[in-house]
Amino acid sequence: MFGYEILQSYNDLEMLVYNYIMEHKEEVKYMTIRELAEVVHVSTSTIVRFCKKTGCDGYSEFKVQFKLFLKEEKESKKPQIKDTAVDEIMYFLHTVTSNQYEASINQVTQVIREAKQLIFIGIGTSGILGKYGARYFSNLGKYSQYIGDPYYPIGGDMESTVVIALSESGETQQVLRLAERFKRHKCKLFSITNGTACTLAKMSDYHLSYFVTRRMVHEEYNITTQVPVIYLLENIGRRLS
Repeated sequence: MFGYEILQSYNDLEMLVYNYIMEHKEEVKYMTIRELAEVVHVSTSTIVRFCKKTGCDGYSEFKVQFKLFLKEEKESKKPQIKDTAVDEIMYFLHTVTSNQYEASINQVTQVIREAKQLIFIGIGTSGILGKYGARYFSNLGKYSQYIGDPYYPIGGDMESTVVIALSESGETQQVLRLAERFKRHKCKLFSITNGTACTLAKMSDYHLSYFVTRRMVHEEYNITTQVPVIYLLENIGRRLS
């Protein structure tokens, strides 16, 4: 019901609707359109647009299709997985098998194969994954390094370099600043973010996205799962080798 192409078509507000629905599956089955709009803090017209992008004429049809979706999901899981984080990861692994996603991964792999060097950038948890990615690709014989300093000096043009930018939100200022500087020096920019509507995704030459619920502790510490990022990096690496 929520294929990769459909998820990519959602804007920021529609992604809020999607995330709420996936976290409150049983409650949504009995909600009116106004009740759903109120709890998500969006307009009813946003809900209608969301339903149409999902392939339904309106909210009534969406509820019918969603109940069928939940029934099929329940029957396909024995025993049913209770952990929503595991559900999201399983759903991500399903979406990457689509023809469009497969084509995007192959395109990025070819660009990386032709590059003379790779530079990973990221801050915080994404920075840790950047270090892992640099070591992983270096192990495969593709010279890679990680740079976490947004003021790192960059000299001369670097047409043969691919910069791999990792950011869950795609809005981290230090990463955006560093990515923009590398683009000015003619690097190709490839990013991996949670969603497609962020600044980093829009400024990238190549982009892969995943769609999982953003999870914060005390509204400060990001504990969103990074399994999709590791999977994508290793998937590309295996194709290179």
